Amino acid sequence: MKYLKGVGPKRAEALARLGIRSVGDLLYHAPHRYLDATTVTPLTKVQVGEEVTCVGRVVSTGVLPTRKGLRVFRAVLREDSGGGPLECAWPGQPFLERQIKKGQLLLVTGPVRYYHGHQLVAREFVILADEGEAGPERGLVLPVYPATEGLTHRQIRGLIHQHLDALLALVADPHPKGLRAAVGLPELRAALAAVHRPATPADAEAGRRRLAFDELFDQQLVQARARALAKRARAGITFALKKALTTKLKQHLPFELTGDQRQAIREIADDMLAPLRMHRLLMGDVGTGKTVVALFAMLLAVENDYQAAIMAPTELLAEQHLATLTRLLEPLALKPDVLTGRLAAAEKAAARERIAAGATRLVVGTHALIQEAVKFQRLGLVVIDEQHRFGVEQRAALVEKGDAPDVLLLTATPIPRSLALTLYGDLDVTQLRERPPGRGTVKTALRAETARQKIYEFIRAECVAGRQAYVIYPVIEESERADLKAATVMAERLAKVFPELEVGLVHGRLKAEERDATMRAFRDNAVHILVATSVIEVGIDVANATVMLIEHAERFGLAQLHQLRGRVGRGAAASHCILLSDIPEAAPRLQAFTETTDGFKIAELDLQERGMGELAGARQSGGVPLRYANFATDLPLLEAARRAAGEIIARDPALAQPAHAAYRERIVQRYERGFELFRVG
Repeated sequence: MKYLKGVGPKRAEALARLGIRSVGDLLYHAPHRYLDATTVTPLTKVQVGEEVTCVGRVVSTGVLPTRKGLRVFRAVLREDSGGGPLECAWPGQPFLERQIKKGQLLLVTGPVRYYHGHQLVAREFVILADEGEAGPERGLVLPVYPATEGLTHRQIRGLIHQHLDALLALVADPHPKGLRAAVGLPELRAALAAVHRPATPADAEAGRRRLAFDELFDQQLVQARARALAKRARAGITFALKKALTTKLKQHLPFELTGDQRQAIREIADDMLAPLRMHRLLMGDVGTGKTVVALFAMLLAVENDYQAAIMAPTELLAEQHLATLTRLLEPLALKPDVLTGRLAAAEKAAARERIAAGATRLVVGTHALIQEAVKFQRLGLVVIDEQHRFGVEQRAALVEKGDAPDVLLLTATPIPRSLALTLYGDLDVTQLRERPPGRGTVKTALRAETARQKIYEFIRAECVAGRQAYVIYPVIEESERADLKAATVMAERLAKVFPELEVGLVHGRLKAEERDATMRAFRDNAVHILVATSVIEVGIDVANATVMLIEHAERFGLAQLHQLRGRVGRGAAASHCILLSDIPEAAPRLQAFTETTDGFKIAELDLQERGMGELAGARQSGGVPLRYANFATDLPLLEAARRAAGEIIARDPALAQPAHAAYRERIVQRYERGFELFRVG
C-alpha cells in the first residue's frame, strides 16, 4: 500500500487499521453513509432550522475567537449569479484557513442557525473548483467513509477518488450475465463505480446491493459446500416407518397437535427415512411444544431398534424433560432413563450399564452423557436442547457415541429467517410458530416507578391466591457488581414488604448447587417470590407462576425480554408480565414489545434495533462479519444468493470447473475454512 501515490508509511499504517492492506481492499472500502447534496438550496432561500446544501464562491475568510476561547473559521459565500451572501462557520477548526481560499467554488452542507443573520454551521464541504474555474452543473452525492485516527474520511475520499479509474480497470466480474440478469444486479465494475461516485442516492444503493449479494453469495457457497460434505461424509441410518409406537403416542396424547407440530413431525420423519444423515434445527417459540415433536422422532428411532438420547444444558431442564417424557410415555409402557451429575455414583454406574447393554432405549441427560465412560449399544438419534448453550465440540462428542446417528437440534430462541439462513445455513431449519390451545395468555404492561405500590399489591393478591411471582433484575457485564448488589438489596426489601411470603434469590454468581436448590424450591412452591437476574431465561417450567415483574426493562434487549416473559403463562391461569421503566426514550420500543407475543416478530424488531453483529452468535457464522448486507432489507437478496449457490454446488461441489475458479479463489482468501472446504475432491 505504501507505494501507492499519496500513501506513505504512516498512512499505510492508518489504512491497515481499517483493514486496507492492498489496492483491492481500498476499492472495497465502501462508504458507510452518503450525504445527498444533489438538491442545492439557493443562498437567498435558506431558512433557520433547516438542513441545507449550498454552492457559492468564497468572497472572504477569517478566524474569529469566541468568548469561550474557541476559534471559529468563517467563510462568506456568494453565487456566481449574484445571490447571497451567506456566512458559513466551522467552530474549532481554525486550520481550515490554509485550505479554503478566496475565489474557490465551495459546496457546503449543514444546519442553518440565526447568528447576526443566517449562518450555516458546516458539517461537510467540498472544493468544487479553484478561482477562475467553472464548477459542475449540479450537486453531488458525497460518500462518507469509515475513518481512523490519523486519517479523516475526507482524506480517504480523496485517495479513492485519485485512484478509482485505475483500480476499476483491473476488475473482472465472476458472475455470468444470466445470473446477474436473474437477480437484477449491475455489472461489478459499474457497481463499484456507483458505490464510490454515485450520481444519485439510488445509484449508490444499486451498487451496495451488488456488493451485498456477492458477500451473501460467498457465504452461502461455503455453507452449501459444508452441508454437502457433512451429508456425503457419512451415509446415515435409513429408518423405516413402522408406526407401532408413534401411532400409539398420537392416540394417547392428552391434547391435539397443532398444524405446525404435524408439519415438523413430517419433515423430521422424511429426513430420518432418507439414507442421508438428518441435521435439522427445530426452532420453536416459547410454549409451542418442541419436546413432543422431538419425542415422535425419538420413538421412530426406538421402533427401529435404535436408542435415542436427549441432552439438556442444565440439570433442572433435564429433570423437566424427564417428567414430561415419563408422563407422555406412560400409556406406551415405556420408561425413559436419566443420567445427570446429581445421581449417586451407584445410580450412575447402573444407568451406564443399562445404556451400554441396550436395556435403555430412551435416555435424558446433561453433559454427563458425553463422558468417556458412557457407551451406547446402538445410538440412532441425538436430540440437543437449547443447542446454542453447548459448544460445537460438546455436540460432536454426543454424536460420536453412535455410528452416524441422526441429529435434531432444538432452540427456544426464535430468530428471523434471514438470520437462520446465515447462522445455520448448513442445517435444515423447521419453525414452530403456532401455540397449542389451552395455554394461558400473558398480558404485558409498561408501568412507571409511581405504580410500584400498586404492583406490590397485585403480586400479594396473586401469591395469597396460591400463585407465584418472578422479579427480574438486569445484570450487565460492565456494571455486574452494582447490578448484583441491587438484586440482593431488592430481595431483602421484598422480604420485608411481604413478611408472610417466602422470597428467594438466584443470580449467575451463585454456585450451581445453590442456584438449583432455590429453583427447585420455587418449582415446588416452597418459595413464592423469586428474585432473579436473567439466569432464569431458559428452561424452567413453573406452571404456577403467573406474575413477572421486570425491573429496569429498558436495559434488556427485546428478544431477551421475550425469553423472560416465556417463563409465565405456562399453566392455564391468566398471567401478567409487567415492565418497569422510567426512561422516556425506551418507551416506544417497550410499548411495541407489549403489543405482540410472537417471538419471530419480536426477533425481527430486535434485529432492526440492534443490527446483525450483536445478535446470537453472528460472529460464528464462518468468521466473516457482513460489511454490505443489511438484514432488515436484504432478505430477498439472501434467498437469491442461497438458491444460486445451492445450484452451483450441486453441479460442481468443489468449484473445480474453470468457470468457477474466481469464486473458489475469493472464498479461499476470505474464509478461514475456505481452503479445507474446497480442496479438490
